[in-house]
Amino acid sequence: MFSSVAHLARANPFNAPHLQLVQDGLAGPRSNPAGPPGPPRRSRKLAAASVEEQYSCDYGSGRFFLLCGLGGIISCGTTHTALVPLDLVKCRLQVDPQKYKGIFNGFSITLKEDGVRGLAKGWAPTFIGYSMQGLCKFGFYEVFKVLYSNMLGEENAYLWRTSLYLAASASAEFFADIALAPMEAAKVRIQTQPGYANTLRDAAPKMYKEEGLKAFYKGVAPLWMRQIPYTMMKFACFERTVEALYKFVVPKPRSECSKPEQLVVTFVAGYIAGVFCAIVSHPADSVVSVLNKEKGSSASLVLQRLGFRGVWKGLFARIIMIGTLTALQWFIYDSVKVYFRLPRPPPPEMPESLKKKLGYTE
Repeated sequence: MFSSVAHLARANPFNAPHLQLVQDGLAGPRSNPAGPPGPPRRSRKLAAASVEEQYSCDYGSGRFFLLCGLGGIISCGTTHTALVPLDLVKCRLQVDPQKYKGIFNGFSITLKEDGVRGLAKGWAPTFIGYSMQGLCKFGFYEVFKVLYSNMLGEENAYLWRTSLYLAASASAEFFADIALAPMEAAKVRIQTQPGYANTLRDAAPKMYKEEGLKAFYKGVAPLWMRQIPYTMMKFACFERTVEALYKFVVPKPRSECSKPEQLVVTFVAGYIAGVFCAIVSHPADSVVSVLNKEKGSSASLVLQRLGFRGVWKGLFARIIMIGTLTALQWFIYDSVKVYFRLPRPPPPEMPESLKKKLGYTE
């Protein structure tokens, strides 16, 4: 299995080592015989932490992973719960486009029919479900990133770092969606079926009585379809955007930036990643919303009935929600790391051993 993972990493079409070396200005003499390579930059390992700071634990330790999981709980649980009104309207746009014509019309109808309290429907399963998802998403991402880095070795982990981010985030999200699925199913029932149930305490027993455990997990496959591409984009795009911002936009190295300045970069990179995440994952999100509303349906039937235009209903609302959500999640997650004094690796640079192989250092 490990060898196949390494093979997939080497086959990644998005970030070939030669292309990355050219982008970094470090292409070897064979690639650029007309001129000498640029001056080597200060080397940092992908998983290295600054020795100048006093950290509360070692990078990759059990305490580090646990506190990262706590950061995931706080960042995902609070942000998703805060955006429940927008999520509710987005779900209703997806499952009943004839009644809800747009985001503002959706809010208007919801307020008219259910009042202000109606906008908070589904907050309990949202908070519980996405807290558990955050625990697995961020905690396991750090675990798999360390695991796959060790499997690839320092040099390959640098050369294939985009593939590393994609593989680690996909692996983490696989388990995160299993934790999320039951609460997501209950949330959609509460938000999109008038009169079905108003609270998690009412919805969960009713769902179990009608369909058994299947009611809570029949949406897990569509969740994987929605969340795994979303999370892969969320983490890989964020990591590479942070790297690009420090390289091309921020006028000084990260080590010279204050903690608030670093968190601003985190927020901006998170929002950029969030916009791409929303677009990539929206069709599957539409299928999940409709599937959890209807009994006895399947993902393929729902997809066939919605059609190409139908799966893009509510995209504008989702871009607003996911862009803000992703930016806030990364900001909160990074803030938790700062608060607990966890190692926060700087943007990766070429290892010294690779520079020696390429003849850039003696």
